[in-house]
Amino acid sequence: MCTGKCSVFIAVSLYPLALLSIACNILLFFPDWDTKYVKDGKITEEVKYMGGFFGGGVMVLFPALYIHLTGARGSCGNRCGMFFSLVFAAVGVAGAVYSFIVALLGFSNGPLCRTTSKGWDTPLKNSNHLTNYDMWSACKEPKNVVQFNMGLFIILMVVSVLQGLLCTSQIINGLFGCLCGTCNKKAEA
Repeated sequence: MCTGKCSVFIAVSLYPLALLSIACNILLFFPDWDTKYVKDGKITEEVKYMGGFFGGGVMVLFPALYIHLTGARGSCGNRCGMFFSLVFAAVGVAGAVYSFIVALLGFSNGPLCRTTSKGWDTPLKNSNHLTNYDMWSACKEPKNVVQFNMGLFIILMVVSVLQGLLCTSQIINGLFGCLCGTCNKKAEA
């Protein structure tokens, strides 16, 4: 497979992952599908870092656009273009790593929720809540916030790993394209 065609494949694969990452981060702002928590500032701290929006979203979407243009036939699919796709892919890797770290922290610390004893707190922080499901009942409001946050943070972690792998493969592909060319030839008339 040509490095140009490989770039297009990688970019097309990155688009839905970046959009899924943005969507998951936006959904995290609305636990129990209600806007009152975001209005009152009762949102888990890691959600506010917007790892899925900026890291897995914007920092992957813009490189994906450039990588796609680099691999497009007749576009800047030359050695210089492949070099810049390598640089943009490195930005994508950085975004994916940021998204993964924020999602991992949000997953391991647990959500901000109202408890009966302490009011609004993160009662699952520094606990073994991943295997002790009885601890999840400490969160009284928003309803099912533990499952909601954990599910979306898991999706963000999986998406960011896939984004990191795709961007890393573009770094390798860009290196080959920079050294050997993209093998995109114009159709002969």
